[in-house]
Amino acid sequence: MSRFVIGDVHGQYDGLMLLLDEINPQFDDQLFFLGDLIDRGPQSAEVVTWVMQSGHACLKGNHEQMCLEAHNASEASMLWQGWIINGGSRTLDSYGENGIPNEHLRWMNHLPLYLDLGDAWLVHAGLDPHLSIEDQGALEFCWIREPFHSSTQPYFAQKTIITGHTITFVFPGVQPGQIAQGAGWLDIDTGAYHPKSGWLTALDLDHSMVYQANVYTQSVRKLPLQDITVPIDSVSKSGKKRIWERF
Repeated sequence: MSRFVIGDVHGQYDGLMLLLDEINPQFDDQLFFLGDLIDRGPQSAEVVTWVMQSGHACLKGNHEQMCLEAHNASEASMLWQGWIINGGSRTLDSYGENGIPNEHLRWMNHLPLYLDLGDAWLVHAGLDPHLSIEDQGALEFCWIREPFHSSTQPYFAQKTIITGHTITFVFPGVQPGQIAQGAGWLDIDTGAYHPKSGWLTALDLDHSMVYQANVYTQSVRKLPLQDITVPIDSVSKSGKKRIWERF
């Protein structure tokens, strides 16, 4: 059995299918999605439908959170307009004139905020290094950036935190498609929707292999984790890159 963790898909259904063809998961393999299935890309409806029907585990990302908050508000509200501006318009286009079905919204609403796999701890964005797990919620798990990335000590002694949320090439010294490594964590959001990258990433936790598909070139590759991972220094607000901007 292998456990594959897949980074932010952002509506790139064709890219996801290309990645899955490369992975070729077997019947006893497990897939885990880190959230942000929707927005930015053109096929959010197809992505959500596939993940729902497949039964694979998925976390709630900040884009699912924005979508849910928008649908609990009016279309004239700041919540709705904020979601639309941040990729929600493309999600609505993918669903057509009837909008997002209530079944899909209910499914998003019940997505967990994190998953503990024993040796790995999966979360969309990260966590606050100064708070216990019990004292944190969607604000930290779906949205956090700088306080998590700037921590110099691992949160867990014997677990690696696997995140998406922050595109890796915004970290100093990390090129498009590479994975960023910090103190006790790996970030595998390689920017599938972004024209600077296009790479969608899956990490095989059990064999330390990385599978990637590029949504723009339709190319695929498989690399040892150590060959594509870039260790970074802790990042603070005094750094040159503003990695906590919304993506």
